[in-house]
Amino acid sequence: MSALAPAPGATHAAVLGIGAYRPERLVPNSEVVDAIDSSDEWIQQRSGIRTRRWAGPEESVQMMSVAASRIAIERAGLDARQIDCVIVATVSHLLQTPAVATAIAHELGTEQAAAFDISAACAGFCHGIAMASDLVRGGSARYVLVIGVERLTDILDLTDRGTAFIFADGAGAAVVGPSDTPGIAPVVWGSDGEQFDLIRQREDWRDVVGSDDRPGSGVMPHLVMQGNPVFRWASFAMAKIGQQALDRAGVSLDDLDVFVPHQANMRIIDAMARSMKLPEHVRIARDIADQGNTSAASIPLALDRMIEEGEARSGDTALLIAFGAGLAYAAQVITIP
Repeated sequence: MSALAPAPGATHAAVLGIGAYRPERLVPNSEVVDAIDSSDEWIQQRSGIRTRRWAGPEESVQMMSVAASRIAIERAGLDARQIDCVIVATVSHLLQTPAVATAIAHELGTEQAAAFDISAACAGFCHGIAMASDLVRGGSARYVLVIGVERLTDILDLTDRGTAFIFADGAGAAVVGPSDTPGIAPVVWGSDGEQFDLIRQREDWRDVVGSDDRPGSGVMPHLVMQGNPVFRWASFAMAKIGQQALDRAGVSLDDLDVFVPHQANMRIIDAMARSMKLPEHVRIARDIADQGNTSAASIPLALDRMIEEGEARSGDTALLIAFGAGLAYAAQVITIP
């Protein structure tokens, strides 16, 4: 038997550039309260959300992804033709096939890059970063574009008091490539399928005669969530996952500069920080207040904002941790590009 040639992978991988796209429409709580018999005060107390971004008709999953990706590629100092693989994390690209990643790769001008979608809900971006790091180090790709994108208003029922005020739209992207030093630590990931039903799309379609299919109508099988069990699970179980990720990276809490959790709920973010006993110097992403919960897009959007506002600086050590439907989760430590 002939020996197979070894894959010429990089010794280390790192995030080289981050980009984001936020829809133009800013929706305050006052626009959603009447349909759910609520108030601005109640929404802020329950979630910390003041406003959220909702996409307009022209702001598709593909359009938002391309806009965020072009920024990330430019910041990485690359040309789109150098991208070997495109990974798109989303649950709101409404065609099961083909993958939207292929259309994004083409529009960006890659040279027939490998392209595929993954569905890990809110944990999708962290899954994508882990996969990209392994692809680069394994020799299957040199530069990988990872996109987290959602247009959740397409599967949102604006009369559902448990979800209508939470979810939003947007896209974030990151370029992962070779590095002289470790820039992405080993991922800690998993799932708790016993709690599969806590966050999910309903299986029944609305059967109202004459219903339209406008965003927010609930005509598509829409998102439903059992808020209290999710809060308890995420607030405490994920703190342990975060510590495991720090341990795998060989990083102590004192070494940590930035904490970027999934922007699910401000109360969950605060509970995780307390449970992990984060030192006061650690800067915490709180993008949810003005963006809402964008599922797979929330971590890159939050990280991009921290970089833009100077809260996260090049070379900082950051802990990313995401969790959501499934229940799927993932966490890793990265170096800020």
